[in-house]
Amino acid sequence: MSSGGGNQKSDGQVEEDAAECKFPKEFELNTCDALLTAEVYLLLEHRRQSNETKDEIEEMSEVFIKTLNYARRMSRFKNRETIRAVRAIFSEKHLHKFEIAQIANLCPENAEEAKALVPSLENKIEESELEEVLKDLQSKRTFQ
Repeated sequence: MSSGGGNQKSDGQVEEDAAECKFPKEFELNTCDALLTAEVYLLLEHRRQSNETKDEIEEMSEVFIKTLNYARRMSRFKNRETIRAVRAIFSEKHLHKFEIAQIANLCPENAEEAKALVPSLENKIEESELEEVLKDLQSKRTFQ
């Protein structure tokens, strides 16, 4: 976050601030998305599996293994169908892709907690609508 005197860097670019959904222009392109931790896990697991099936087994780096294990532990959703269903919950909501990823990754228990964790939600979505989204997310976690 910036301190007091504005959000401009000395070269005129807008300073990044996730709390206000201010990101570099590359992040705003339709060619990139904010991934859920569960999606990262599926991608890394696929890479690990495809690496094991190669004729020459390459040793996975320590960083790769640690990242895979972290993503496995932190994944809130366990399969592609559930991830698709979670993404569908947000399809009609007018939220930034970063906000969607944060809500889905953190799975806050209520709207107050969600807005504390993702401050940009404050004036973007009604509390009752956010509560409904969180209830749907919890349902997806429970019945996967």
